[in-house]
Amino acid sequence: TNRNNKSKQSPQTKIIKVGANEYGKLPPQAVELEDSVLGAIMLAKEAFASVADLLRPEVFYKDQNRLVYEAIRTLSTKDKPIDILSVSEQLKNNGTLEQVGGTVYLSELTRRVASTAHLRYHAEIVAQKSVARDLIAVAADIEERGFDETQDVEELMQIAEASIFEITQRAQKRDVTPIESVVKEAFERMASQWPHTTISGIPSGFDALDKITSGWQEPDLIIIAARPAMGKTAFVLSMIKNMAVDRHTPVAVFSLEMSNVQLVNRLIMNVCEIEGDKIKTGKLTKAETQRLNERINVLEKAPIYMDDTPQLSIYELRSKARKLVREKGVKIIIIDYLQLMNAQGSSFGSREQEVSIISRGLKGLAKELEIPIIALSQLNRGVEARQGIEGKTPQLSDLRES
Repeated sequence: TNRNNKSKQSPQTKIIKVGANEYGKLPPQAVELEDSVLGAIMLAKEAFASVADLLRPEVFYKDQNRLVYEAIRTLSTKDKPIDILSVSEQLKNNGTLEQVGGTVYLSELTRRVASTAHLRYHAEIVAQKSVARDLIAVAADIEERGFDETQDVEELMQIAEASIFEITQRAQKRDVTPIESVVKEAFERMASQWPHTTISGIPSGFDALDKITSGWQEPDLIIIAARPAMGKTAFVLSMIKNMAVDRHTPVAVFSLEMSNVQLVNRLIMNVCEIEGDKIKTGKLTKAETQRLNERINVLEKAPIYMDDTPQLSIYELRSKARKLVREKGVKIIIIDYLQLMNAQGSSFGSREQEVSIISRGLKGLAKELEIPIIALSQLNRGVEARQGIEGKTPQLSDLRES
């Protein structure tokens, strides 16, 4: 407003600027604690070991502190002592001593340490500030992509979930557990099975298989692999019938190859024990028609939950699986099949790396939900080229795209 018009300015248009708000918000940081942590590490002999699991160079907001911590980690990997002199020498070798401010800066870090008693607590705060900055960066990236009219929304949601999951995985820390409590839990689980059955896991319904596995165990990731048209889907459909229809065990099926209707058609044939051609043409005897109606009613009440989303990503699967376990009490998940999944939202250089991300994600999900996950997989054509019966026995290296 022009000075001459100042008297005409209404109170509502007055602009008030206070402190840092004039320039915007500063990222979450704890520079003083960063200094204190680094100083304590250089003063106390066992200090680094107590915080090594919490801190990475990237968690330090101050560039100088990041370089100092990189030097400290290098010394630790070489099993060398960590003090001002050794850190200074390592920074010199890295070519970054002058960049951090020389030995004067290292001396200032140690002078700022009042006590090493709360080192772990201070390191946790430094790590938490880093997580907050990562979340802000991800949120800003998602916001920018959200305003992009060309961005596919489904893909954006997968990118967002993948980014948040990455941060969560880095931030998760689990304490060491004494064996006493674990032994007690393991024994109670075993003992709970003794009066009822010799199968400790979820029975597949195939006796010969269950004798080998003692049922599908939690939290295992099981890969069932074969060449195309060898009966993988038929095998798991029989298992689904045995588990969900006969034993009422809640099962989730993610079918990436067939639609839900196609899958249910095959399941109906299996449950009703009627040839597919007869069901398709309707040429059924009176007894078969009666059996079809009776068993379809049984199948309708079975705790089977199906999802036929094509090109399902590991991040979509994780979200849906958590909900199924929480709300429906699902005890086992079956995926048909592994090579049709993708890992959208993550960065990878090849399909092999993508499949590796997917398989690690499935194993992590099984562990998180404490249920077995079964994934069907195809084998490479190299199996067919090998000579002799023994040569055609599949090996781990025959898994396709793995």
